[in-house]
Amino acid sequence: MKTKHRNVSEDIAKAVFIICGIMAILAVCSITVYMIAKGAPALGEVGVFKLLFGTEWKPTAEDPSFGILYIILSSIVGTSLSVLIGVPVGLLTAVFLTEISNKKLAAIVGPAVELLAAIPSVIYGLLGLMLLNPAMYKLERIIFAGSKTHQFTGGSNLLSAIIVLAIMILPTVINVSASSIRAVGQDLRAASLALGASKIQTIFKVTIPAAKSGILTGVVLGIGRALGEAMAINMVAGGAVNIPLPFNSVRFLTTQLVSEMGYAEGTHRQVLFTVGLVLYIFIMAINLILMKVRRSSDDSLENERRKDAAKAARKNKEQGNAAAFKAEQSKATATLMEGGQ
Repeated sequence: MKTKHRNVSEDIAKAVFIICGIMAILAVCSITVYMIAKGAPALGEVGVFKLLFGTEWKPTAEDPSFGILYIILSSIVGTSLSVLIGVPVGLLTAVFLTEISNKKLAAIVGPAVELLAAIPSVIYGLLGLMLLNPAMYKLERIIFAGSKTHQFTGGSNLLSAIIVLAIMILPTVINVSASSIRAVGQDLRAASLALGASKIQTIFKVTIPAAKSGILTGVVLGIGRALGEAMAINMVAGGAVNIPLPFNSVRFLTTQLVSEMGYAEGTHRQVLFTVGLVLYIFIMAINLILMKVRRSSDDSLENERRKDAAKAARKNKEQGNAAAFKAEQSKATATLMEGGQ
């Protein structure tokens, strides 16, 4: 009776899991189909080249232009540089929390990092607007003093957006990387230290490579956070469609949607859906690339472990053969000595 009841419970749980998995797949497929259906028509109406490679954005002009090249480049440059800044800082902070700091200090820094993740993005944007932008404006005035061609932005520029994004992705990278590093077995660290490696060498040559898969997951989540952020960037980046230079006011793909979707209509609205489609394609492509990198790194690590296991097996076999040969040799010598006696 108990066995029958247990089988029914397992069947129900299995059915629930299958339904949840199907719902997740349907959600992704539905979003993909909807974005293609809404974003593709503008490509035919405006033209792929004019839309994706045009540099002028004048949707309400008498002769409207819908070029989003500078918007795409601003998103790519801003996200890439923020990741290049945020990921190393986040990874080193995770190493500090898990491998170097004492328990008392980790108990203070750890909750502070988690608190960063709980702060709404609009607060980051507000702090950037009130603190970072004035500082950037002072730096801008020093660098471009006497310039007659530079258009001053008041500190609302690409550089401010990069700094804010780098800070915003820190909690994600730190928490995921720290969890991955903690999951590395202590036997690997002990073996490295026993072979004469220092603690720092063990961290960077053993622990971090062993946690590579989880760290890449944190990087993927950080890139997704940076690419999908709108409110904070809208407050600190300026909102103008320009070539993405450090002290230029710029507009990202996300801020483009936030800024104009409320009043857009007709072709203008369709083009904004195309902007959303481009953003969606970017996020999916980055996720797929990093997933492939993570799988290849896992496969290479597994192959190395198999090679090490094979070498150890061969060595044990050779040692066993040598021991057997010595035993046979000793036995033959003893037989000869007995015959001589």
